[in-house]
Amino acid sequence: MINQYNDSLIKTDISSLSYAYRKKQISPTEITRKIIERILSKDKELNSYITITENEALIQAKQAEKEINSGNMKGPLHGVPIALKDLIYTKNVKTTMGSEIYKNFIPSYNATVVEKLIKAGAVILGKLNTHQFAYGTTGDRSYFGPVRNVHNPEKISGGSSSGSGAAVAADLCFAALGTDTGGSIRIPSSFNGIVGLKPTFGRVSKYGVFPLCWTMDTVGPMTKTVQDNAILLNVLSGFDVNDPFCAERETPDFTTSLNKGLKGMTIGVPKTSFFEVENDEINQSFSVMLDTLQKLGGKVKFLEIPNMEELIEAFRITLKCEAFTVHKERLQEYPDLWDEEVKNRLFTGTHINATDYITAQQIKQQAIQKFRKVFSEINVLVTPTVPILPRNINEREIKIGSSTVHISSVLNKFTGPFNLLGLPGLSMPCGVSKTGLPIGIQLVGKWFDEATIYQIASALEVSTKENGKQLG
Repeated sequence: MINQYNDSLIKTDISSLSYAYRKKQISPTEITRKIIERILSKDKELNSYITITENEALIQAKQAEKEINSGNMKGPLHGVPIALKDLIYTKNVKTTMGSEIYKNFIPSYNATVVEKLIKAGAVILGKLNTHQFAYGTTGDRSYFGPVRNVHNPEKISGGSSSGSGAAVAADLCFAALGTDTGGSIRIPSSFNGIVGLKPTFGRVSKYGVFPLCWTMDTVGPMTKTVQDNAILLNVLSGFDVNDPFCAERETPDFTTSLNKGLKGMTIGVPKTSFFEVENDEINQSFSVMLDTLQKLGGKVKFLEIPNMEELIEAFRITLKCEAFTVHKERLQEYPDLWDEEVKNRLFTGTHINATDYITAQQIKQQAIQKFRKVFSEINVLVTPTVPILPRNINEREIKIGSSTVHISSVLNKFTGPFNLLGLPGLSMPCGVSKTGLPIGIQLVGKWFDEATIYQIASALEVSTKENGKQLG
């Protein structure tokens, strides 16, 4: 009976686990042992972990247990097993970036976000697989092999935070940290049916996180619920003098915006052709969510957002140019230690000149002004997270209407522009295809207004869970 209870707690959320700790229903040591056993038995197929820090995790769990039992509970993350994308530096623990070049690299310090988790009492389970150097949206190009989708192992998990998405969905950790430069938190969150937030650029420190694109990289939480996501962002947020891009802003308690309902909220829906989706199941799920938002008291407003094609091109130019600059010396020094697809994609940055890059930055600034006006009329903008369902591992050419296109031009189409603008965006489940593959909805808010995103996402989550119970 106790084992069954322990197993059910592994599949629960952070809030429920924290409550169980407070009530002495289970200990951090017990739950950490259980989840490590689960990783060792379940992850052979998924391949979500690169490194499991079993000994260190158990030491941290025992320390948390001692502190909790003595009445010194630090907060809701105390004793909670969490895993990290393997771009995030961990002192004395291998950090590979999913690459052969760094397969034995051991940092001498922790990233700021890791220090924050440790201070909050979290248990670090290990490091999660990633598309090599985070430069890819499919999640199937890592030196350590592809990550497989929890709902169908033949399908991609989505990238680049591929291991983070799969591990959370498979209950191989209670939450994970990912990074997002063009959708790398939101895409795997959508494809695995979890909640993932790309915070406002500058909200969370990037110090100690291997870069891909300095002006767009973000670190964020990937969780089972909206509330868990808000709990994690509370811990991760805050100014860091070590990160020159970090914003000096106060961090609100994001959990206080939950369960407030949608009264007075205006939800923007782009009617621009850029956001059109040809997949009927995605369209149907998105339409149901819009109906739900209205039933919950939100006002849905359809609006034109011009120049989106220009904006995504500016995003791609910025990414290509900065990514090549990040890796230029590495490409010369280690020409043979790359996945060919990643290497070839990096070299596309050599074709971009200063005029192209500067023009892209001008487009960015003009778009920021336009979106300030957009967000003066709405509270959030909603779109599908991804225009397609998860495809087969290694599948690259896909049919969109009458055209055949490369998958990389599709996966980040709805997410990438908001990285360029630095806006916060969250993906959460909004349906399931007939073949059992998750479908996600993206909520984009104005700068540093993650609280409103959480408020609306929380209302949607409660409603969909209630509807699910009724259908069941």
